Amino acid sequence: QVQLVESGGGSVQSGGSLTLSCTAAGVTRRTKCMGWFREVPGKEREGVATIPIGGGKTYYADSVKWRFTISQDFAKNAVTLQMTNLEPEDSGIYYCAAGPGLEVGSLQLCGPLLEWNYWGQGTQVTVSS
Repeated sequence: QVQLVESGGGSVQSGGSLTLSCTAAGVTRRTKCMGWFREVPGKEREGVATIPIGGGKTYYADSVKWRFTISQDFAKNAVTLQMTNLEPEDSGIYYCAAGPGLEVGSLQLCGPLLEWNYWGQGTQVTVSS
C-alpha cells in the first residue's frame, strides 16, 4: 500500500510562489508515476503536472506551463511542485498522486488520464488578488 504525505501549500498573494512536496512510502515496482492534481469546487479534478519515477517526460496542464515545475528525488521517493507567478485561478486543493502509468516500449507515460490509484490527503492553496 503506497502512502503519500503532502506538505507545503498555504496562502499567497497573486504573483507569489509556493512549493508543494510529497513523500511516498511503500512504493512498489508497479508504481511508475507521481503527479499533482488540483480540485476546485464545482469543477472536475484537474491534472496539474506529472512525472515518471526515475525521470522522463513530464506533463503540465496548459494553464500552468512555464509557471510550475515538477521534480522528483528518486532516492527519497519524493516529488516537488514549484509554483511561481501564482494566480487566483490556481487556488484549490492540491493532491499528490501515484500510479502505474503506461509503458509504451521504452517510454513511460504518466498522463493525467491514465490510472492513478494512490492519493494524498490534499493540501490547500489559496491565491488572493
